[in-house]
Amino acid sequence: MTDDNEALTIGGRVLYQRLFAERRRMARRLVERFGREIGAYQRLSSAELLDTIAAVTEENLRIFAESVRDRAAPSPGELVGPITVSAARRAGEGMALDGVMGAYSMGMLETWRAMVADARPEDLDHVLAFTELVLGYIHGAGTASAAAYLEERRRLDSGEQQRRHTLVSALLRGDPLEEPARRAGVRLAPRYLVLRLAFAAHEDETEPGVDATMAAQRKVHRAEQELAAAVGEPVLSLLDTTGGTALLAGEDWSAAEAVVDGLSRAAGVEVTAAGVAAEPPGVAEAVRQGGEILELASVFGRGPGFYRLADVVLEYQLTRPTAASGALRALLAPLDEHPDLLVTLETYLRLGLNRRQTAVRLHVHPNTVDYRVRKAVALTALDPADPAHLQLIGAALVIRRMTVGGRVRPVR
Repeated sequence: MTDDNEALTIGGRVLYQRLFAERRRMARRLVERFGREIGAYQRLSSAELLDTIAAVTEENLRIFAESVRDRAAPSPGELVGPITVSAARRAGEGMALDGVMGAYSMGMLETWRAMVADARPEDLDHVLAFTELVLGYIHGAGTASAAAYLEERRRLDSGEQQRRHTLVSALLRGDPLEEPARRAGVRLAPRYLVLRLAFAAHEDETEPGVDATMAAQRKVHRAEQELAAAVGEPVLSLLDTTGGTALLAGEDWSAAEAVVDGLSRAAGVEVTAAGVAAEPPGVAEAVRQGGEILELASVFGRGPGFYRLADVVLEYQLTRPTAASGALRALLAPLDEHPDLLVTLETYLRLGLNRRQTAVRLHVHPNTVDYRVRKAVALTALDPADPAHLQLIGAALVIRRMTVGGRVRPVR
């Protein structure tokens, strides 16, 4: 480490100290310029620029400040981490390499200009030494970033990746597995926890001026990275911008729930997931059942989270077409011409027969809730205060929610 008496100084200020002190403000100013002048960054949302990209830019400035302090180029090991991870992430999101490299050259050029703006004639030696460090950093950081970017592109485009996708496709179709597994170099686990996943749209996908395709791909890439980090090995998965399927070896439900939470944080979106355990030959059926669980969770307003069959077992059973389905649906037929009564009754049951909460949810007076419930009882002869009637009403509501054209809608 260089003594401060020997530190590079321009305009009476020690450069490395200035870089350390001003790196956050400088990073923000730089990414604002990236967003104005580099095409690839113009298509990113302001949140992505001012959060993710600014953080990586600030890290670059921190490492460069250490390089200026030591008057030596950073070692390759110092450049591995957020800088190379960021470059790989840009590759996975579909950003062109020239955009990534353009940001490095522009960022360091602007940093050089800011640091030498107050140079005096007597600072010439230090300006030249500082310029050499800037060029060295551009070379080192640019090389490390380009290598990480190209390695990620190679991985994404590799035959190995394609062979794993072929194996997953065979599992999802219920095809013979021996040959696809051999080609992919994968030893199938005795049992998998099959996750069906649904991703909400990221806010960047609808922001005006933002490249929606890149924003959606960024969501998928971060989800794939999170899966790989959580599992610690190549993951058997097929994901797209709306969700997909991932196979977790074993049957650890707590770990699977943690994976789903991690996916939501990494992708920055709400994630709804269904888990079904199966042996490899049963993966296709598990995927189908997982899709049914996902749909039931959505139709019945369960919200994002991790679900298994036990969480929707009543709805699942009631929505299988049987001879009793029509009779159950008919129990509430007298309310067909009174939609306000039906909505009130359904809300009343969902909120545990709490009239005040029901009134708040429906924006009516509690007395109105009482009136509507009494009228529904009079029309149907079913009283939610009677435990036996309550079960029938609940079952009838489930059937009606999943009914189309008088028949129970099949859950896909």
